[in-house]
Amino acid sequence: MQSDYDAIIVGAGINSLACAVHLGAKGWRVGVFEQAAVPGGAVKTLELTESGFRHDWAAMNLSLFGGSGFFKAYGEDLVSRGLEFAPATHCFASVFDDGRWMGVSTGAGETRARIAAFSEADAKAWDRLCAEFPGTAEYVFALLGNPMQMHVQGKLLAKALFRKGFAWTADLVRMLLSSPRKWLSETFESEHVRATMAAWGMHLDFAPDMAGGAVFPYLESMANQNFGMVIGKGGADTVTRALVSKIEASGGEVHCGSQVTRVVREGSKATGIELADGSRIKANKAVIANVAPSGLMSLIDGQSGDAGFDRKMTGFVHAPGTMMIHLALDGLPDWTASDELKSFAYVHIAPSLDQMARTYQQAVAGLLPDEPVLVVGQPTTVDPSRAPDGKHVLWVQVRMVPGEIRGDAAGKITETDWTRVKEIYAERALDIIERHAPGIRQKITGRAVVSPLDLEADNPNLVGGDQVAGSHHLSQNFLFRPALGHATGKTPVEGLHLTGASVWPGAGTGAGAGYMLAQKLGGK
Repeated sequence: MQSDYDAIIVGAGINSLACAVHLGAKGWRVGVFEQAAVPGGAVKTLELTESGFRHDWAAMNLSLFGGSGFFKAYGEDLVSRGLEFAPATHCFASVFDDGRWMGVSTGAGETRARIAAFSEADAKAWDRLCAEFPGTAEYVFALLGNPMQMHVQGKLLAKALFRKGFAWTADLVRMLLSSPRKWLSETFESEHVRATMAAWGMHLDFAPDMAGGAVFPYLESMANQNFGMVIGKGGADTVTRALVSKIEASGGEVHCGSQVTRVVREGSKATGIELADGSRIKANKAVIANVAPSGLMSLIDGQSGDAGFDRKMTGFVHAPGTMMIHLALDGLPDWTASDELKSFAYVHIAPSLDQMARTYQQAVAGLLPDEPVLVVGQPTTVDPSRAPDGKHVLWVQVRMVPGEIRGDAAGKITETDWTRVKEIYAERALDIIERHAPGIRQKITGRAVVSPLDLEADNPNLVGGDQVAGSHHLSQNFLFRPALGHATGKTPVEGLHLTGASVWPGAGTGAGAGYMLAQKLGGK
């Protein structure tokens, strides 16, 4: 370990690693310090159940990374270092209590035919969205892929007005501000079609009635239809390993098991870090903290020198938590709705907008939802290399759950300690899967249940198990992520910068926050 670096990055999540790669390419000596035993944050793969079964700890979908500006710049080099994607053409589906199902695939006419089985009018609406998507995507991806600064976004707005006109631009802005229920109800008549797309809002912090959430069901549905989905060949950590290799090739270092306890300051300037063992490392140019706002305040002893900034960081709101269930299986689930479902990367069990809204409100109230939304990932149907021949892994995300349990909406679980509740609550989730895939329990050869507090212990950015590192509601998104005036990661402490999913453009594997900060500091 060196005694000084040009830049020190706290945390080894995907934004940190992308930031380190770009700064290293610009000639900076970068040191990354991570408290966990392995790098990657939410993007790592572990043998959690049995030998030979590789489970993505939290993030599984790498489509945002594959389509990112960072990958465009560095993808060729990363591929030469072992990064490999496994493409999925059958992307996501939903199953319903009436025995029907709906799914989005890339094959010509496949998705349209499934929609038409529910409503021909909805199939025509889908045709219209698909035809309009290239023109809309140009502006939405530009919005999400650029720094959240008034002059940058102002130019984008002016471009849209000039090229597309006021009515088109106003419709786009309205969609960006709409709730999933509002946009989906205006666009589709089938409850099944609406629910299939609305499930993507629950991946973030957007229950059906939350303003600003419509864009996520829209983008996921259109992007999966047009481009498909990718996961990591052998596990999501294919990205992490390639990034670390690139950092080290540029002279940088990634230190795991190294907890940063303080940012060292001289006067009003950040000059380095202090580790849990008391050692100090100097940063000649920048200290970059990939931490939640509460974590940032801890690193600077609760005071930045700007009381207004401190209040904003202390008041940063986190989304409800997530519980993960990792299963080793003898075979894929036998979905009763259709055997075709075995070919999908994701199967959502989120039967209606009302159920999703109820689940969200229960979790926010501190209650274990009576019927959580389940995101059932089937990575081995896309990438068989993650398990021994003929075997499978199942990746189950239980959304939403409270980080602090105050009760059970079903009135059955009396415990409030997650260390005991997680195995009990996992049975409720498995009961739900069993309704749609009878016999799933008989296929399980190993399981690991990860509670919201387990997620936070591994990665303190995931406060209360909040996998998206902070609510994305309108009051805390766009110019307000994490707070007005700080969407670029700027802090009142000279030389100290904030990055990660708590900073614009927010959660996901796109590495946008880290890459944009690195471009700001080191140049494009």
